[in-house]
Amino acid sequence: MSNRNRGKNTGDDALFGPEKQLEKLNLAVQDMQYLLSRNYAERAASELVGNHYRLKTRQIQAVRAAAASELQVRNRASKELQPQDLKNKVICLDGFNVLILLESLLSGAYIFEGSDGCFRDLSGVHGTYKRVMQTQTSIALVAEFFRKSGAEELVWIFDQPVSNSGRIKQMVLDYAVENHLNWSGGLEFNPDKFLVENAGPVISSDAWILDHCKSWFNLIGYLITHEKLSVNLVKMFKP
Repeated sequence: MSNRNRGKNTGDDALFGPEKQLEKLNLAVQDMQYLLSRNYAERAASELVGNHYRLKTRQIQAVRAAAASELQVRNRASKELQPQDLKNKVICLDGFNVLILLESLLSGAYIFEGSDGCFRDLSGVHGTYKRVMQTQTSIALVAEFFRKSGAEELVWIFDQPVSNSGRIKQMVLDYAVENHLNWSGGLEFNPDKFLVENAGPVISSDAWILDHCKSWFNLIGYLITHEKLSVNLVKMFKP
């Protein structure tokens, strides 16, 4: 088993812990939403907001992850499914997006709830996926959700260009065989495009996927609520 841990970055407690910082981040997300709703480019909007509030790089990343235009928020909400909607469905899951977010959550990293109700973190693959201590537990949480959902099948989609994507796909499928789960997996050069073109529900918190898919399910929100997960949560938006 790996002894690696995603966890917090050095300095995150100072950036996301104090109430003063949270108030500033909340205002920054509101301003970012205002600019996005008036068709400002995301990069330009984040630079304006970041400079105005004197945000650090990781704070700007969190604001960008949490903010969306008013139209995006409404569009995403109109396509969000509830647990009862998943029965007998074939669900496609954004493999690295979900796994890394769960690994970060379980390791005590800060998790950010955005204006669209989705949860995101500040970790990334950066070309290579490395298994961590929380990987097995993350897969087990997805399995618990799948059993309760009544879904027909869960399809894990991973980024083929990412190193070790084949290994983690096989790990997921081996787990499914051992636990009698109807799971399958695929490697895609453009997983985002594949997921939005799939006719079934999608599980992801990737903004582009949420904007372009036909329907989606907020798995992380479900697990936080139904599995009573302990979360180092930062609510980034208060209407």
